[in-house]
Amino acid sequence: MHMDVQLAILCILTFVIHLIGTLAYAVRIAGVRTRRIAVSFALFNILVLVSRTSNSFQGPFLAKRIEENIHHGVAHGLLGDFRWLLFSATLATVFGAFLIPTFQRIFSRAVLHFQVNRSIPQLLMRGLFKGGLTQLKDIASLPAAANVTQMRVGHGISYWVILLNVAAVALWTIGVFASLYAGYLNPELRVTSSTLSSVVNGVATIMMFVFIDPHMSVMTDDVVEGKVSEPQFRKAIVWLVGSRIAGTLFAQALLVPAALFIAFIARSM
Repeated sequence: MHMDVQLAILCILTFVIHLIGTLAYAVRIAGVRTRRIAVSFALFNILVLVSRTSNSFQGPFLAKRIEENIHHGVAHGLLGDFRWLLFSATLATVFGAFLIPTFQRIFSRAVLHFQVNRSIPQLLMRGLFKGGLTQLKDIASLPAAANVTQMRVGHGISYWVILLNVAAVALWTIGVFASLYAGYLNPELRVTSSTLSSVVNGVATIMMFVFIDPHMSVMTDDVVEGKVSEPQFRKAIVWLVGSRIAGTLFAQALLVPAALFIAFIARSM
């Protein structure tokens, strides 16, 4: 497997999407620390816009690559491209996990600054040009070893939620990839196959919004109210981040079966 410029761009876009998705956990920690949960998520929406922009470019770029492979009769190599993209997702999630302590400190400062000045442009100017970047060396921090070594001692989150998170992340990771690969396997039905990505992503979204996010939202409120300790909350975050990494790895095994299933559904419709 080799990587050309087009594939490298796709890997970067995938990296950005999954990095921002992982840093969302740091936003919960920052919200708890500052007691400004709503403001924290409102500010995080700026990064969500970056993620969605990357996502909007990723699909067309990847679709064009598949179209070119079909046009030139390339029968091999595309699966390797998807393996690279999924590897980028895992790498971004691991990198994001190490960034969480630093990012939550940066984000906590941003929330408190916004609470006083209430100006997004001013916040961005301060972060980029008024000494914000020079402060990174003072607040940069690696994850505390205790958060990992104490994972065996009660994690405050059920194994059911952890397993659901693994499955949801895996499905969300391969949603577009599996549908496009299914279209590559059955070129005559590639339009139908590509539209089925919304079904795969829909299942993942339901799992996240119905089972996982409500559980974490209640736990976040419990921390703010003092019913759950911050160390216990951080351990729950560690478990969720670990399950997110596991989900991106599971996506490697799920890609081909999911693509074959989507191709079968497309033929059966």
